[in-house]
Amino acid sequence: MKIALMDSGIGLLAAAAAVRRLRPDADLVLSSDPDGMPWGPRTPASLTERALIVARAAAEQKPDALIVACNTASVHALDTLREELEPEIPVIGTVPAIKPAAARGGKVAIWATPATTGSPYQRGLIREFAGGVEVTEVPCPGLADAVQWADEAAVARCVAAAAALTPADVTDVVLGCTHYELVSDAIRSALDARPGGVPYTFHGSADAVAAQALRRLGATPAPAAPRTGTLTVLLTTRPSPLPEEARTYPEGRTLLSPTTV
Repeated sequence: MKIALMDSGIGLLAAAAAVRRLRPDADLVLSSDPDGMPWGPRTPASLTERALIVARAAAEQKPDALIVACNTASVHALDTLREELEPEIPVIGTVPAIKPAAARGGKVAIWATPATTGSPYQRGLIREFAGGVEVTEVPCPGLADAVQWADEAAVARCVAAAAALTPADVTDVVLGCTHYELVSDAIRSALDARPGGVPYTFHGSADAVAAQALRRLGATPAPAAPRTGTLTVLLTTRPSPLPEEARTYPEGRTLLSPTTV
């Protein structure tokens, strides 16, 4: 079984690591776009063009499924990707975990990029799934870029600024950008440092999208399977080693064993 994941950068690592945990025997293809990133400031048409380049490179590896491990690309390009690749290659999008967060009935904060915060897409999800709870949208300018380049100082600054905008009584925190899941420990530390904070639960998308990919393939989790899965990395269509910044995160390092193509 071969599963491809795509994103503008290393935000796909969290979902890739989740797939690896569920199926250590699965071959993984990571296709990203360092030449065209960031995707967030692009127009929908431009973003879709870049997403197609990355998806086509992944498709050439003959995967059984493709995970669009990017919230923004899922919003603007998912339909186009499905039109081109399905039914031969099932395409699984990524949606912020607003629904399960709101279902707990507490107060929800959604950390997202400035482009996503307040967007019609996110507001639509809030109306559909969180109409009965209090929701705070928290913009996180610069955080995705800081994570992408593994800039710890910049991550700390961006996280501290976003934590200051997060109400102390929030019970559920949605990580609305796939990059943010790579620094969840730093986010947790910043939130824990707020005076008067209450216990809260994180909601990311990596585990859910990995499980959905297996369901689309009719496969079952087999976490005890031998770690025989290979890793192929494509950087704007070019075969490459896993980037150094990706190796700074546990999710990246866990993908390197046993075989990198």
